Amino acid sequence: MSFSPWPSILSQASQPEPAPSAPSNDPELIAKLVKICGRGPMQDLVGNLDASMDVTQAGGIHMPVSLSSGRNCYICDPGTAYIDYAIEETRHFTTKPWVQKPLLGLIAACRPLLALARLDHQVQANNWLFSTNPVPPLTQQSVAALRDDMIQAHHDRAIVIRSLNAMADNSSIDALKGAGFALLPSRQIYVLDPAADQSSKPDIKRDAKLLADSPYRIVPAASFSANDFSRAEQLYNMLYLDKYTQLNPHYTASFLAQAHQIGLLEIIGLRGPDDQLDGVIGLFSNGNTMTVPILGYDISKPQETGLYRMLNSLGQQRAAKTQQFYNMSAGAASFKRHRGAVATIEYTAVYVRHLKWRQRIATRVIKALLTTIGVRVLRRFAL
Repeated sequence: MSFSPWPSILSQASQPEPAPSAPSNDPELIAKLVKICGRGPMQDLVGNLDASMDVTQAGGIHMPVSLSSGRNCYICDPGTAYIDYAIEETRHFTTKPWVQKPLLGLIAACRPLLALARLDHQVQANNWLFSTNPVPPLTQQSVAALRDDMIQAHHDRAIVIRSLNAMADNSSIDALKGAGFALLPSRQIYVLDPAADQSSKPDIKRDAKLLADSPYRIVPAASFSANDFSRAEQLYNMLYLDKYTQLNPHYTASFLAQAHQIGLLEIIGLRGPDDQLDGVIGLFSNGNTMTVPILGYDISKPQETGLYRMLNSLGQQRAAKTQQFYNMSAGAASFKRHRGAVATIEYTAVYVRHLKWRQRIATRVIKALLTTIGVRVLRRFAL
């Protein structure tokens, strides 16, 4: 992947490039990812992840595959995602104990169900090691081939595919349901549709102007030094680990450097007049979707500096140019809505029909709770 500063999103909107700009599940890129994961302990890349990586070609689709068991980072452990992370999210209701306490009670009641379902003992297809893993187009035939291959190779594990949403993956969701997968709601995300004209949004205009007039220089990772990658890790940590939660993936400078080197991430920095990086964004494109798994900035800088706005503007301009869905992930609901993003529920597909009856029943109950109560909470409080 290459990067060059783009003209304003406003001028690009009338002359979009053909979509998608990235192949779906490029076999060469997957092989490179699996290779760097096999060079040493996974913790050298993602500090709080314990998993091994492989690749599958079932159904004619190449996918990176992770194998993991037990307590882990949420990108490989539903217990961390649905229980620990959910508990962290209740911090938004400290001034509303009548909301916070029932939520904590409901979350606590789900913990033994997840333990019984054993969804942490999983083989996860299409795991790029990011919070959001855009899913390639799936047919019922390709899903059935993938399912059967996974059952044969890992007969005692739950089969998992994350990061599905109805805006970008409607046909794939239907295919997964048809092949016997259960769809578990996971979170509410915000997505910019490439078909919608965002050029008239005042906040998008202001963000683009702020970036254009800023003293910060846009610098590609090709010009990064080793110290810059260390600074990029520090900036990510400031936002995602220190400000938000230690449950987020602990990406290391080594991972960022290698992900850039193999073309997995397109990393861009904002370098200040003092020559120091104060902001960083890492873009991952796969098929019709672009995501931002890496984002960080110096949170000690005054808010009016607008580092978050400028970084988000870089992502929006890139997605507008390539005409991809811009998956902005969860959180900062008001900010994202004001820039045209639409809320949609993200799902995790799980297949457990080959497992013990206790696990099957527990998974059904979890699905029922998440669908009837969880989705209402997500939508009501924009979580």
